[in-house]
Amino acid sequence: MIHPPTLLSPGQRFVPGILGGLGPLAHVQFEKVMLERNHLRGARADQHHPVWLLVSASATPDRTGALLQGREPALPHLVRYAQVLERAGADAIFVICNTAHAFHADVQRSLGIPWVHMMETVARAIAAAHGSGTPVGILGTDGTLAARLYHDALEAHGLVPVAPKLDSAIQARVVSAIYDPLVGVKATGARVTSEVREAFLEAARWCVERGARVVVPACTEVSVGLTREWFTDVPLVDPLEVMADTALDLAYALRAPAEFLLTGPSASA
Repeated sequence: MIHPPTLLSPGQRFVPGILGGLGPLAHVQFEKVMLERNHLRGARADQHHPVWLLVSASATPDRTGALLQGREPALPHLVRYAQVLERAGADAIFVICNTAHAFHADVQRSLGIPWVHMMETVARAIAAAHGSGTPVGILGTDGTLAARLYHDALEAHGLVPVAPKLDSAIQARVVSAIYDPLVGVKATGARVTSEVREAFLEAARWCVERGARVVVPACTEVSVGLTREWFTDVPLVDPLEVMADTALDLAYALRAPAEFLLTGPSASA
């Protein structure tokens, strides 16, 4: 889309669209990361940051529940909200939920702009930084693991996924830290409880003990609760940071929207 230059920041050409609210803290954290990463690029004032569009799609049913438990489908909501961003003028969409990428192919078919595929983008970044054959720990929801979202993307780039089994005690702790109605990240707003932090640290170290040389917080709630401040055993590759850099590259035409149209293992699904 051609945007009036007066409505964009200096040097900006494209407008990222953020589909957030999955959960509600996810896009808030993502926008904070975008501001931090753009500061490292030299931004020092309001006008130095790109214009972006946001839909907080918090009404979307739980993605894992839709995938694994036959609960209310998430796909119609994702399609509708993505189309809202497209009609509003977004040039590419960044969906701030890992598990939602199980619906990537179906949503992409309803759009004329790309949904930038998180797992493909992250896998490329890890392969470039750490090399083929690197074992990568994955901490995500049951839906993300069952759909093999990171497994397939990592393997396609010569990387080795390391993740708890779905029915394991360690995975149950990760899921509880995300969803628990009293202490889970989805329940506590912007506050991360000590129980949650300990659960994520235990799971990350479980991956390291089994050979992981990189750990991916493969759920936005894990990105909030597992940070470099607390975990230094091996490098953390946070998908929110990788996607924030990608969104900034798009905004300033270092990458073009067309580059993302066929991106991702689900593109041909």
